[in-house]
Amino acid sequence: MPYKLIMFDAKSAVGTITLNQPEKRNALSLDMLRELSSLLDEIKEKDDVKALIIRGAGKVFCSGHDISEMLGQGMADYTKIFEVCSGFMMKLQSLPQPVIAQVHGIATAAGCQLVAACDLAVAEEGTRFGTPGVRLGFFCSTPAIPLVRAVGRKRALEMLFTGRMISAREAEQFGLVNKVVPADQLEKETRAMAEKIAEASQLTLGIGKQTFYTQVNLADGQAYAHGNRVMVANLYAEDAVEGLKAFLEKRKPVWKNK
Repeated sequence: MPYKLIMFDAKSAVGTITLNQPEKRNALSLDMLRELSSLLDEIKEKDDVKALIIRGAGKVFCSGHDISEMLGQGMADYTKIFEVCSGFMMKLQSLPQPVIAQVHGIATAAGCQLVAACDLAVAEEGTRFGTPGVRLGFFCSTPAIPLVRAVGRKRALEMLFTGRMISAREAEQFGLVNKVVPADQLEKETRAMAEKIAEASQLTLGIGKQTFYTQVNLADGQAYAHGNRVMVANLYAEDAVEGLKAFLEKRKPVWKNK
């Protein structure tokens, strides 16, 4: 489908989604969320995309929901916004390709939720993160869901209760982002991470990501049982046989994604 509020391009097995409404600080309007969700459905089927970057055009990564959509509507309208948003966030997790947030400017409310929902994140030094809904009388309840899973209860609740903006370095300490870099290195460092990931078999990346998110909330015994089953099955994949043989033969593997 044609996209009006986002852009997508792919190069060297790395896909890049750009939130492209800088005049609205890349707010996640219902229309943008629908476009993003549809695009993820397309990317899921792409054999030539092994890793995905999400970034924002202009001065801001993402300022959260479009506040103009939060007033004067009916319950069904509000429900639709949050259902579509939650569906998009969950698709990020179910997508076989690892997803990296390339963050600059600010990432607030649902924008902070987006960073937390991505598998990995790289931020430039001046970025600030926050869940300031409490200051508007509108608690960031859905952003809290991936946030607490990324940073833990105490730090998530500090952000949610105070609405305080945290720095990129604090976000790194909290575990919200993986790496903080100078602004002029943001694109280069994010792409380097994505290209390193893309060296692996797409099949193996998909197996690993799905298994990680399945086991992470299981009890230890259940998690090990699930992990054991997946690893045994993984050994029968053509790429696993190729990778192990290549290691023993001291050569570079040739992936078939099978």
